[in-house]
Amino acid sequence: MTEPVITEKTVAPAPTEAVVRIEGLHKSFDGRLVLDDVHLEVGRGRIVSVIGQSGGGKTTLMRCVNLLERPDRGTVEVAGEVVHSGGRTVCRDLPRLRRTVGMVFQRFHLFPHLTAVENVVLAQRRAGVPEQEALERAVALLRRVGVAHRGLAQPEQLSGGEQQRVAIARALALRPEVLLFDEPTSSLDPEATREVLAVMRELAADGMTMMLVTHELPFAREVSDHVVFVDGGRIVEEGAPRDVLDNPAQARTREFLSSYGSPS
Repeated sequence: MTEPVITEKTVAPAPTEAVVRIEGLHKSFDGRLVLDDVHLEVGRGRIVSVIGQSGGGKTTLMRCVNLLERPDRGTVEVAGEVVHSGGRTVCRDLPRLRRTVGMVFQRFHLFPHLTAVENVVLAQRRAGVPEQEALERAVALLRRVGVAHRGLAQPEQLSGGEQQRVAIARALALRPEVLLFDEPTSSLDPEATREVLAVMRELAADGMTMMLVTHELPFAREVSDHVVFVDGGRIVEEGAPRDVLDNPAQARTREFLSSYGSPS
């Protein structure tokens, strides 16, 4: 397969509407501070990549957006609604929040006893989508991510890349306003990684709002509007991909990038 040509995404002016707004976020586990006064916005139609070393707080930050982790302090706002503030959850409808904020996990989390199409149908049925509509939408989404021909296969019969593409279809099925990706290619081989990144490129081209934790720096450079470097629970540096990845201002960012080599 021919490798895609990596080019930097043209960065448009920042939009005024934020789908995700995080202010003063703090989170600790067993007395260890994991997130320390984090402020971040994800504008509608924008793609924000969060990079940094393992254990630096990236995934915890992501999981605080849909309240899979509950912050200790700070404010989380999603689609104009404050869902967590002052150390308490104010969202009264967590299922609706998690339909608004779709998530693609590192380890797929497909139901092993269900086929690919059944996995995509199930979340919709639980959300009240009529059965026929849910089935039609599932088939269309599996076709969109390139695995419609594997719709009747169970997860154990699918490759890692196919499972992750089914997981993306499942996340899209509830028509979220923002998609979160938590290192979606970290457990995949190079070929499967290319397959999944190709799907994410198409989502980016379609204007899907996305926030992703990734170690795929060339991909982050290509598709992102904004790159955030998190280290030790704090945002050390953020900005346009060409600034953060090519000409970082902070010594810690330069040190981190040097361990990966050139991102381009």
